[in-house]
Amino acid sequence: MHIPNDLVLRPRFTLKMNSSPEKLLSSFENTGKMTTDFVISRVDDHVFIRIPKKKQHFWSPQLHLEIYSIEKHPTVIKGLFGPSPTVWTLFMFLHFVVASLFIAAGIWMYTNIALGDSLLAPLICMILLFISWFVLYIAGRWGKKSGQKEMQALQSFMYKVLSKQLP
Repeated sequence: MHIPNDLVLRPRFTLKMNSSPEKLLSSFENTGKMTTDFVISRVDDHVFIRIPKKKQHFWSPQLHLEIYSIEKHPTVIKGLFGPSPTVWTLFMFLHFVVASLFIAAGIWMYTNIALGDSLLAPLICMILLFISWFVLYIAGRWGKKSGQKEMQALQSFMYKVLSKQLP
């Protein structure tokens, strides 16, 4: 699997299958009971494929599949690779904090301009926040790269389960 080298930190994909959604969902569920290489959980039309806890690292990815059918069309499988929800929430929270502080520093700078005060402190603050955002971006890219082999293993496991459903 080739993961594009663009701004996407959580790659997505869509597949179409001729099997019924329930058949595919039960196939993942049954395979999950027999394998020890991956942890598979199902909630309604969603399947989560994870690396076992003892093999995980901070950036270990998981594969989230949504399997559904639209009227009489083929079954649609929408997949999303990403870090664990806890890691992703922390990552987004840090982005939110940096963005909020950057806006606050911008307001501080505007106030200093209006009052004719020194711009040095708010300017330094904004530069440091921009650097912080850049470090977060690099950390996300590094995390994606460090989990790439696991993403490929998750994808090949998914295709192995899906290939059992082909006629």
